[in-house]
Amino acid sequence: LSMSFHKNTLRTRSLAALETTYLIQIGVGSLGNVILFFHSISPILLGHNWRPTDVILTHMAVADLLVLLSPGIPYTVAAFVSRNPLSSLGCKFVYYIQRVGRGTTLCSTCVLSTYQAFTLTPRRAEWVMLRGRAPKVIGPSCCTCWMFSFLMYIIVPLKITGPQNMHNYTDSQGNWFCSSSFPKAGFVYLWSISDATFITLMVWSSGSMVLLLHRHHQRVQYIHTRTGHHKCPPETRAARTILMLVVTFVIFYVLNSTFAFYATALFDFRLWLIQTCDVLVSCFPTISPFLLLLRDPRTPRFCS
Repeated sequence: LSMSFHKNTLRTRSLAALETTYLIQIGVGSLGNVILFFHSISPILLGHNWRPTDVILTHMAVADLLVLLSPGIPYTVAAFVSRNPLSSLGCKFVYYIQRVGRGTTLCSTCVLSTYQAFTLTPRRAEWVMLRGRAPKVIGPSCCTCWMFSFLMYIIVPLKITGPQNMHNYTDSQGNWFCSSSFPKAGFVYLWSISDATFITLMVWSSGSMVLLLHRHHQRVQYIHTRTGHHKCPPETRAARTILMLVVTFVIFYVLNSTFAFYATALFDFRLWLIQTCDVLVSCFPTISPFLLLLRDPRTPRFCS
């Protein structure tokens, strides 16, 4: 009896820790993305030129907010009110918007890393033409990311059947307030191929940036400042930031995919596993705005 009580106590504490972590992510991540959004549109408000990267970051901030707030607001209500905050239609809307936000975040991060790789390419004639055209397609590319995500996950609302019964609450309930059925294999393959394509492009562009930065480091002598440090060109600092962003995204994507595959393949939908997936999904939208803000190329800072 004491062993069973001890296990229940540990399980309750673990769930409470996951819930607290998720709620903190919602608050901190939302604040960071709101700051990133206004920071990215500030050149327009001040009458300055809007950089291509600012366009991408604006779309990323909005997508990250959707990922955090679409399930976050109902989750917060459910955490403090002992009733289900959503109807069947609400469940469909929340899950669809979250998937669209996740898809747009992935696509926008891919656009950002690819564009940054283009800015570091050698100044050859063929590359100069591409670099000159790249800023003109940034806006349409980001809009395409939204349209692609809206269409890609159009099946999601059809697979959400509505809120679960909150009575007789157990650790084995399928999700925290909505239930869903497994989509057809064709859609799963389509989503997997789409994600794999974007991640491959991110890894390719990141690898290209690493090679270009290595060559740049070998050829260029930095200007020594009075403090004895090396001053970092904005392009180099931005490229390193994008590399950190891509690595962060890939790490949390792989971790979340591993947990999600385990839950789906073994039909193991215990609450702690679902909440762990929720926390992992929210990690990148929470971390990315602060990473981008703290390492903004416009901020005077030395290479690190």
